[in-house]
Amino acid sequence: MSDMIRVEEVEAVTPPPRARVEDAPEGQARERDYLSGFLQQKPQGEATHEPGGALYESVIEALKEIYDPEIPVNIYDLGLIYGVEVTEDGHAAVTMTLTTPHCPVAESMPGEVELRVGSVPGIAVADVNLVWDPPWDPQKMSDEAKLELGML
Repeated sequence: MSDMIRVEEVEAVTPPPRARVEDAPEGQARERDYLSGFLQQKPQGEATHEPGGALYESVIEALKEIYDPEIPVNIYDLGLIYGVEVTEDGHAAVTMTLTTPHCPVAESMPGEVELRVGSVPGIAVADVNLVWDPPWDPQKMSDEAKLELGML
């Protein structure tokens, strides 16, 4: 019979050598962490009021401190903030929505957002525009929020 399988028992097998960056031919080795920090980079705004700028990011951080009273997630990650604009002279305009027009905090939440954003150093005036179109839906939540709520 030529189709016979031969079995051989061994005590151990020496693993093959692993490829190492240091073993690459001269001039072809890459930095070990060539993508270090690349995926975590934020846009670097030329001015503090642009996305990536210090003032703009401070406004975003203030928004992340406001939590929905019924859901243990901040309103920014919940997807309730549709837009943030900050001008050079410190005027902040936040466009937001709520999960539903019948939300129990419909009257108080915009005021809290205005108060928190207005308290950011460098912000002179804060305006909040509450909109209902487009309506909020769970797909607007960040991945972190979905993970927190067990939706991922």
